[in-house]
Amino acid sequence: MSQNLFKWKHFRSDIIMLCVRWYLKYPLSYRMLVEMMQERGLNLTHTTIMRWVHQYSPVICEKLRKHIKPTNDSWRMDETYLKIKGTNAYLYRAVDSEGKTIDFFVSEHRDKDATKKFFSKALKAIHNQQPRVITTDKYAATEVAIYEMIYNGILSVSTSLRKVKYMNNIIEQDHRFIKRKVKPMLGFDSFETAEKTLCGIETMHMIRKGQIEEIQSVLSEVEFLNNIMGIVA
Repeated sequence: MSQNLFKWKHFRSDIIMLCVRWYLKYPLSYRMLVEMMQERGLNLTHTTIMRWVHQYSPVICEKLRKHIKPTNDSWRMDETYLKIKGTNAYLYRAVDSEGKTIDFFVSEHRDKDATKKFFSKALKAIHNQQPRVITTDKYAATEVAIYEMIYNGILSVSTSLRKVKYMNNIIEQDHRFIKRKVKPMLGFDSFETAEKTLCGIETMHMIRKGQIEEIQSVLSEVEFLNNIMGIVA
């Protein structure tokens, strides 16, 4: 039950959620948050906040997915790189023609299999529909993956692939928000922590873009997140 999510924690649940939400939403480091909490009379360590982010980001992401507004059938897909233990990894992302996030997927490799895993995840999400058109860059592995998924019946036979780089500006612009948040982190220590943190960042980005029907303002954002996490005011 959601009421047990904060059991045995040494700090109040609303304080925990405040730290997690601010870290995922704004370009803040853990140490910045420690100072901000100190100004409010709370003594925290940066590792404590980090553990909260790793624990609760996937929970927030899972609970919010059922509340995401439907996306349209024109997908713009691209991948951007990030650092995990000093090595390049890849964040696969897609938005629709209105800029709404369709889905995201963290991969250690940039290849055909990673592309297929991304599309499989996106197609399972209840807020998405079969794409009418997929716009990508001209990366060969992506093209092969899409055609194989069409052949195998995972993507509709009526789905068309459009390889026009300038038409993907909308997704490349959307990458910037994620990059702005990830850059101060100077990379991730492990693939697992990258996945957990990025799912929270992407979820808060969806909220910022107005993709949650129930959230219309910052105050309703706080109230809604507290409610789904079982925090009683």
